[in-house]
Amino acid sequence: MFTGIITGVGRIADLHAQGSSLDHGKRLSIEAPPGYLDDVSLGDSIALNGACMTVTSLNPAERRFSIDISAESLARTAGLSEQGRQVNLEKALRANDRLGGHIVSGHVDGVGQVTRFAQVGESWELRVMAPASLGKYLAYKGSITVNGVSLTVNSFVDSAAGCEFSINLIPHTVQNTSLGQLTAGSAVNLEIDTVARYVERMLGATATPASVA
Repeated sequence: MFTGIITGVGRIADLHAQGSSLDHGKRLSIEAPPGYLDDVSLGDSIALNGACMTVTSLNPAERRFSIDISAESLARTAGLSEQGRQVNLEKALRANDRLGGHIVSGHVDGVGQVTRFAQVGESWELRVMAPASLGKYLAYKGSITVNGVSLTVNSFVDSAAGCEFSINLIPHTVQNTSLGQLTAGSAVNLEIDTVARYVERMLGATATPASVA
């Protein structure tokens, strides 16, 4: 479980194929910020660009840890197969931590495409075209996770191409996450609000008549 509050920006230092075919995944070696791995242990969960991964090897002295990612996860996420790419990092939530963003599972629901990223006043406007299947989960002032960052939807427009939503990024977010490197056409990982997921299930469930003894 995560909150969408990024705690560091890492870099994919090395990328190794786990096999010779597209059915095999990859092993990623991530370079973390200084001191970031001091409280990390083998088997811990760390979200990379919003995708929950398991630490499989650890070298705090070299500020590196490794994760194994399956071919299925690579096919359903963005930005996790490019050596040198910066990635947003978030350690799993502790029971006594502040919930600074919103409840995030680390399961990517779809990949969106940036349609606009431009400075407006002191902030930046980020527009993303989400797959049409995710449009029903987006609401004015609702929560959305973009590359692991908890953000608030300012507006949205449904169309045949999908659902384009707009969010405002304050300077702190641009400076302390990898979102500042986005450009029009960039692919981003999206996770819908967990509450919206359960609301859809409850509204769509068919009531089962109670049995009569």
